[in-house]
Amino acid sequence: MQLLAALISGLGLGSMYALTALGFHVTHAVSGTVNFAQGSSMMLGAVLCFTFAQTLGWGTLPAVVLALACCALYGLIVEFFAVRPFASRGSNAWLMSTVALGIVLDNVVMHTFGKEPRSLPSPLAVAPIDIAGMGLGVYPLQLLIPLVGFALAAALHLIGRRTRWGTALLAVAQNRDAARLMGIPIKRAVAAAYALSTLLAGIAGILIAPLFNVNAEMGTLFGLKAYAVAILGGISSAWGVMFAGLIFGVAEAVVTVTLGSGYTQIITFLLVIVVLALRPNGLFGRAEVKKV
Repeated sequence: MQLLAALISGLGLGSMYALTALGFHVTHAVSGTVNFAQGSSMMLGAVLCFTFAQTLGWGTLPAVVLALACCALYGLIVEFFAVRPFASRGSNAWLMSTVALGIVLDNVVMHTFGKEPRSLPSPLAVAPIDIAGMGLGVYPLQLLIPLVGFALAAALHLIGRRTRWGTALLAVAQNRDAARLMGIPIKRAVAAAYALSTLLAGIAGILIAPLFNVNAEMGTLFGLKAYAVAILGGISSAWGVMFAGLIFGVAEAVVTVTLGSGYTQIITFLLVIVVLALRPNGLFGRAEVKKV
């Protein structure tokens, strides 16, 4: 029963890694860059949701909507100030600039929100599920999270195939020059990709906040794990990233239950190294074809 609870918990946690990692996939696919402030975006969603709902008392739904809107706005800021000036000149300095902007955000939140962790209450994370008196030990929210993750992944897939903006983003990803000749606004497409990536991270932060304490540093390790998931799944494959997140989350949960939390990070990241040594392009990624 303990192992079953760990598997369910791992699926929920893995879905959150996958949602954040999908943001890496979106920006990489459209612009060839990634937002290394993605973990900070996840933290921002959780902190703003807590602030709007608990501190200001605006209610859960308005708090969630406003928090996600702010996360999307933050994505636009990251793209405009930390990525565009460098990527437009062919420089890789956006690597450091996105990291720096994430650190700035973390410290701004630390000074305004405070260092003390706080709990975001949710009716779905109050009492563990009890099936036939067995005491499963998981909350309803942990069962809901994987469903939300796959629903959002499916929605992204449909948007990319059935909507005008989705088709435009795919066109930019496949051939930027051809997309520009067809009148697609490249800068707007890249900005939209960044807004979408931080929106996904914000959703992950809000969903996981009731299960963990909300604090300014919660996104640091989470963002690192999400990037590991993106590389593990093959950053060019959306579904690969999603499944890699589930695998990573379940592996974490099983190691924690069987060996203890002290071994969790050691073993899971060693597994990432081993897998990438065997499959450099990730579990579901494909090697890029370079024209000469």
